[in-house]
Amino acid sequence: MRPLDTIERKTLLYRSGLGFHCINHVLGCSHGCRYPCYALLMARHHGRVRHSVDWGRPRIVGNALALLERELTRKRVLPSDVHLCLTTDPFMVGHPEVETMSLAIIERLNRSGIRCSLLTKGQLPEELADRGRFPCDNTHGISLVSLDEGFRRSWEPGAAPYAERIEALRRLHDAGRRTRVHIEPYPTPGVVVQDLSAILAEVAFVDHIYFSGWNYNPRVPRDDAAEAFYRSQSHIVQAFCSQRGIECQIG
Repeated sequence: MRPLDTIERKTLLYRSGLGFHCINHVLGCSHGCRYPCYALLMARHHGRVRHSVDWGRPRIVGNALALLERELTRKRVLPSDVHLCLTTDPFMVGHPEVETMSLAIIERLNRSGIRCSLLTKGQLPEELADRGRFPCDNTHGISLVSLDEGFRRSWEPGAAPYAERIEALRRLHDAGRRTRVHIEPYPTPGVVVQDLSAILAEVAFVDHIYFSGWNYNPRVPRDDAAEAFYRSQSHIVQAFCSQRGIECQIG
């Protein structure tokens, strides 16, 4: 792939409407999620991009590291945690410059004693196991809503294969790092028939599981049948986590 175009920003580190601090050092994402992508919907609403083609050609924030250094130096009280990322992917498939900048940002935050939580549909780099470089108790997460590669190719065509995501996460777990799985947005049987227990079994090693349903798509109407389905699946997740001492959160 050709090098990413760059943009400049005036600020980088911010407190989200969800109540936690975030960094989004890329505008757009090449994973092409068709759920649809909520970040794309918001970017179009606020005029940051015009359509999905723009969004699928990500642009990296060229002054991100300089901004972060300035903001950390000026803040009187530093945040305890920062999330990467809320509106893009810190380990976007096929864009090594995004990974390089993400690792540099995490390293700089850890140097100030700030923990990071990471969420990706790509592969978490092995370097994250290095406690000399990344000394804080960071949380390393993947998004995983299926094991069916046909589903991924239809709905997350640019993202990493599921097995690769799980393998990278397991490596970090085996290195003693904290790990998490987001099972969201979980599809109903009208989209794909699958066994949630099989997905859970593949990630039984993690420290935390978040589960939530699918919104913003007419193929998944939130009617009584869908609500009953999501209640039953939530109970499966809760029972699985309870039996294994895994932290559990239902969205």
